[in-house]
Amino acid sequence: MYFEEFVVGDKATSPTRTITEADIVAFAGLSGDYNEIHTSAEYSNDTTKNMFAQRIAHGILGLSIASGLAFQMGFLLGTVEVFRSIEWEFTAPIFIGDTIHLEAEVAETKAFPRLGNGKVSFKITVKKHDGSVAQRGLWTLLVKGKPKQ
Repeated sequence: MYFEEFVVGDKATSPTRTITEADIVAFAGLSGDYNEIHTSAEYSNDTTKNMFAQRIAHGILGLSIASGLAFQMGFLLGTVEVFRSIEWEFTAPIFIGDTIHLEAEVAETKAFPRLGNGKVSFKITVKKHDGSVAQRGLWTLLVKGKPKQ
């Protein structure tokens, strides 16, 4: 979608994605974050060491998967120029086996006619299969305007 097609209040929901142990292991390798709360079942199951009593996904892994889910929604394909800013909260853990999806709502738009684009801010919510909110925040992107005829 081009900038002019976004309307404040419009909402969309992504496909779902189940978080696997392989996701966590791959992300640990990619990021270098081998914190035992993510990578060690023995450590994580000890409630004196981990209040969740099981391994949790890296918070940034959840955010990264949310970014991919947003891309899969298709409305930003080929029109996003830059990811401009992010405000983000991690509100609940994501566990191995949790299925998540993303809900996006257009919160604000601002045209930049001289640049041929505009700013679109989205309220983003990452929800787990039980309806609880795992992460949420505001993403702001620069989106191409419609080409001049």
